[in-house]
Amino acid sequence: MPRFCLSIDWRHKSSRCGAAGQDEAESVGEGTVLIWILHRECSRYLIMLNEDKVISVKNLAERMNLSKRTVQRELEYLGRALKEYHVEFCSKTGTGVWLEGAREDRDRLLRHLSEKDTLDASDRPERRKRLILEILKDKTLKKLYYYSELFGVSEATISADLEAAEEWFEPFNLKIIRKPGYGISIEGREKDFRLALRAFIDENIDTHFIRDIYEEKDQALFELVGSKNDKNIYKILNNDLLLRVIACIQRIKDRRLLNLTENSYVGLVLHVTIAVNRILKKEILEENQAMVESLRGNDDFCLAGRIVEELCKEFEIEIPEIETAYICLHIKGAKVQQIELDEDSRARVSGQRELLEVVNQMIDRFDPVVAWQLKQDEEFVVHGLAAHLQPTLVRLANNMKIENPLLDQIKRDYAAIFERCRSVAEVIEEHYGYPVPEPEIGYLAIHFGAAMVRLESSREVKRKVNMGVVCASGIGISRLMCSRINRFFNDRINLTAYGLNDLSPYVLERTDFFVSTLQLKEAADILYVSPLLTAREMEQIAAKVREYEHMPAVRQEDETFTRQLEEVNYMAAQIKSLIQRFQLVRTDETVTFEELLVRVGEGQTPYADRQKMIIDALKRRETMGSQFFPDFSFALLHARTAGVARPVFTVFKPETGKQFLSPDMKGIRAAIIMLMPEEEHVNENASMLGYLSQKLVEEDEFLNTIMTGEEEAIRGLLSRYLKKYFNRYLDKI
Repeated sequence: MPRFCLSIDWRHKSSRCGAAGQDEAESVGEGTVLIWILHRECSRYLIMLNEDKVISVKNLAERMNLSKRTVQRELEYLGRALKEYHVEFCSKTGTGVWLEGAREDRDRLLRHLSEKDTLDASDRPERRKRLILEILKDKTLKKLYYYSELFGVSEATISADLEAAEEWFEPFNLKIIRKPGYGISIEGREKDFRLALRAFIDENIDTHFIRDIYEEKDQALFELVGSKNDKNIYKILNNDLLLRVIACIQRIKDRRLLNLTENSYVGLVLHVTIAVNRILKKEILEENQAMVESLRGNDDFCLAGRIVEELCKEFEIEIPEIETAYICLHIKGAKVQQIELDEDSRARVSGQRELLEVVNQMIDRFDPVVAWQLKQDEEFVVHGLAAHLQPTLVRLANNMKIENPLLDQIKRDYAAIFERCRSVAEVIEEHYGYPVPEPEIGYLAIHFGAAMVRLESSREVKRKVNMGVVCASGIGISRLMCSRINRFFNDRINLTAYGLNDLSPYVLERTDFFVSTLQLKEAADILYVSPLLTAREMEQIAAKVREYEHMPAVRQEDETFTRQLEEVNYMAAQIKSLIQRFQLVRTDETVTFEELLVRVGEGQTPYADRQKMIIDALKRRETMGSQFFPDFSFALLHARTAGVARPVFTVFKPETGKQFLSPDMKGIRAAIIMLMPEEEHVNENASMLGYLSQKLVEEDEFLNTIMTGEEEAIRGLLSRYLKKYFNRYLDKI
C-alpha cells in the first residue's frame, strides 16, 4: 500500500485510479492530479536518474539505504507517474535504469518535485487536518478506500480519523455522513460550509499581513493562500481566482474599503473569494428574503452591490441577491471607519490613508523617543487615536463645540501630557488648517496618557516587590517566615511582617500581595500557606514575585488619574457602541423561544461557534429563573457570553405589533436582549446594563417607548438614559 501521495499541479487525471478513482482524483482540487508513489523519498530516485547516466538498481538501493527488491518494486510506478511530463523511465536488465526526455521537460519535473506536498502518514494530527481539507475541497461521496490510498494508511485508521473530523465540523452544524456501499460525504447548509472553509484557513494559514495590501501590492494575499510556510499544503482557493477578486475590489474606489484595517481587508477578500469559488461550483447560499429586505437600501448593501457587479462582469456569472446581503453583513462587521463630511470638508479629509499619516506625525510630535513603540500599539493607533480623530475633524471642520468635563482635572493632574498634546494639536492645524480648542486637546491627552500607561506596563523592567507576611501565631512566627523568604529572594523583595491588627488601609495600599497562614477578610491579593512553607508553597510565592516584578508599583498616588483616564475612555467607548449598535428587530409573531434565540445569535455574529455561545448562555440563564414577565408584556433575556465582544441591547417585536403567538412566548409583546462580554470589565458592563434594567421598571416612558416606538425613538431614549448614567459615573470616579 502506498505510504504517501505526491500532489502536483497539472491538468490531467491520475493513471493509477480506476474509473471511479479517476473521478475522485480529479475532484480533489482544481488543476490537481494525484501521482501515487510508494516511498516518501521518491523524488530522490528521479533526481539521481536525472544525472544523465545509467544507474544500476544495486547502486540506487545503496544510495537510498533500501533493499534492492524494494527499489525494484517502487520503480515500477515511475513510468505511469512520468508520462504526464513527457519523460520516459527506461530500464535494461544487466545495465541499469535511466530517464529519457527533453531537458526542459525533465527540468519542469524537477521543479514540481522541489515544490512537492508531502505528508508523513504517521503524523496523526497533520493527517487529520489533511482529511478535513480533502472533505472541504469536495462534498461529493468518496469511499474509505479513496482516503486510505490518498494518505497511505489503512481504512480502519481513516475511520478513526473521521471521528476526529466529525468533532471539528460539529460547531459548524455540518455532519459527516457514511453511506455503506456509496461512500462519505458532508451534509449541512451552504452558509455553514463556507464558515468551516474560512475557519480552516484561519486555523492553518498565517494570515498576518503588512499594509502592502493597502498600497495595492497583491503579492501579500497571493502568498497568504499559497501559504509558503506550509509548502502549499493548505491551498484551498485557486490563486488566479483570488487575484481576480482582489482586482474587482480594488476597482471600487470607496473610502469605506480604504478604511478597512488590514485584517478586515483580508477577511473581506477571503469571504468574497470563497463565495465566488462556491458559486462557480453551483453551490448557492440558502435564500433569506427577510434578511435581504432588512438590508436593501442600506449604504453598505449598495457598496456590496457594486462589488457584486464587478464580480459578475469579471467571472461572467449571475450572483443572487442573498450573496450581496452576506457581503454587506461582512462589511458591517468589519472594522470600517466611516467619515461623514459635507462637500467642503470632504476635500480636506480625503480618506483613511491620509488620516493615518497624520496620526503618525502626531505621535512623532508627542515624543520622538518612544514614537516607534507607540506606533506598535494597534489599539492606540487604529482603534484609539485614528477612530477618535475622524469625528474630531468633522467637529473642527464645521465649528462644532464640545464640552470636556475632565478638562480642568487633566490640565491640573496630567499637565505634562496635556502640554505635549498642545504640540500634537499643531499637527492637525498644520495639515488641515483647523485650530484645536482646549477641550479637544484634553481628549487627545486621554488617548496619549492611556497609551503611555500601556507602554510603561509592557516594559520588562523589574522592580522590588512589596510583600507582607501575616501569621495566626503572631509576629514571632511571621518573622521566622520572613527570614526564610528573604534568604530565598535576597534583594528582589521588600518584606514586612504584620499582625492581624496591622492591616490598615495604608498597608493594603502599598503592598503588592500577602502571604498568610489564615483566612483574611481584607480585599487584597493573598496567598495562603502553612507556617512551615513547603517547597511547593515557596514556588507559589516565587511565581507571585515574578508576576509583580514586571508590573508597575500598585496603587501609587500619581497613577490614580491615569487609571481614571483609562476607565473613562473604556466606559465612553462601551456606551457609544451600545447606542450605535442598538437594533429593533421585527420578526414573525409565531416565532418560538428557541427560534428567537437563533435569530439573536445570527443577528450578532456570522460565525456559528459564537452564535452557539450566545444561544447556550441565554438558555443557561433562563434555567436559573424565568426572565419572562407577561404581566408587563416583556421578556428581559440577558446573559454573559464570549459570543460578543461588546455589550448588546436589542429589542425583538412581532411585525404585527401584537403579542407573540407561540405558547412559550405567551403574553410577550417585546423581547429585550442584553448581552455582556466575558472580559475583565465585568463590573463596569454589569453596572451599565443593570442601570438600564432598573429604568425599565422605574420609568414608564422607557417601557412604553420600547413597546410602541420605532428604532430611532428607542435609540433616542436609550441615549438619554446612558448620558445620565455616564454623568453619574464621572461624578463617582
